Amino acid sequence: MTEPLEAGATAAPDPNISVEDFEAFRPGHGGMGPTILQLLPALGSGGVERGTVDMARAIVQAGWRALVVSRGGPMVHELERVGGTHITLPIHSKNPLHWRATFDALVDVIHRERVDLVHARSRIPAWHGIKAAARNRVPFVTTFHQRPTAATAVKRAYNSVMVRGERVIAISHYIAERLLADYGMDADRLRVIPRGVDLEMFDPDRVPAERMIRLINKWRLPDGVPVVMMPGRITAWKGHKLLIDALSKLERGSFHCLMVGDDTARPEAKRRLEAYAHATGVGAFVHFVGRTDDMPAAYKLADVVVSASLDPEPFGRVMIEAQSMGRPIVATDHGGARETVLEDETGWLVTPGDAGALAAGLKTALSLDEDARARLSAKAIAHVRAHFSRYQMCARTLSVYTEILSARGCERL
Repeated sequence: MTEPLEAGATAAPDPNISVEDFEAFRPGHGGMGPTILQLLPALGSGGVERGTVDMARAIVQAGWRALVVSRGGPMVHELERVGGTHITLPIHSKNPLHWRATFDALVDVIHRERVDLVHARSRIPAWHGIKAAARNRVPFVTTFHQRPTAATAVKRAYNSVMVRGERVIAISHYIAERLLADYGMDADRLRVIPRGVDLEMFDPDRVPAERMIRLINKWRLPDGVPVVMMPGRITAWKGHKLLIDALSKLERGSFHCLMVGDDTARPEAKRRLEAYAHATGVGAFVHFVGRTDDMPAAYKLADVVVSASLDPEPFGRVMIEAQSMGRPIVATDHGGARETVLEDETGWLVTPGDAGALAAGLKTALSLDEDARARLSAKAIAHVRAHFSRYQMCARTLSVYTEILSARGCERL
């Protein structure tokens, strides 16, 4: 476990990391601001983890303290680089034998580190967090990232902790509507804050040719063949099989498809998809390349980016990342995609689960001439910069924290 900081202390952020302007949130008394504790199962790789580190960065840049409790993971180093502090607890565990010790340790962390607000981003951590926050009489906030499906009463009860925060942040209007309808929560506690993209990282002008060449060589991309890219881990609801069906309806050799995303957790699923691609006649043109540490360069290689999810995406970070890189997006017409893709302007929304409709969307995107592609690219980049930046996401979340802490008379603001 990380050693506790002295009261009021904070880790020093890496001076090479760019600073966004959170001056409006700096403490008026000139001292250290409030301490915010975020809870999530692990700091692996994913949208929840990325949002946690992004918020830690903003908290530090506002002159506050950023703490994160999780079981650890590869993004701990990045958290520490931006000035946050990680404390390792088995807060992910669903084993009841661990719960009491984890709860007691979390209560101690909140007290010892003088935490002013607890922000939970996942269900098991939230069950610990809501009780530990109450024990220390500090406010409790949640962000509802996951799909809101609750087919049984037991599942609904398990999810319900995520709507019990003093404020509940929904990552899209789709999620907000589902929370109001399915859980009957009070609308006045609900705040919609879309996810944000790092506009410095996902900027086509900041990706040099050398980075693209590295991926071209690594993935052995053929010259002059349009690239269809589907980012996303291998899991059935993401729609990899649907995309293969759609590709089978296109002319052979008219595309090269890259399935980019973690495939190590489900090797059998990957092998079944590869076999299916060969059975449908497109195996030579579909390649599962695993995850990459350079998604901006990967997007820049793509002629069209696909989100083929069978179930609605709660938000869909792929959509805004692709558009921020000026790439056309073809996505299924439900969930968060309806809020991020401008139909016929930055991409196309197609009927969910319909391979023919997906194939038609791909044909449209791949048939764009140079001028049309340039217009779409400019529109997509402007759209993301105006509505889905990391800065906007973080500033809105800091506003939620400030709203709650001001009402509680927090002296550190």
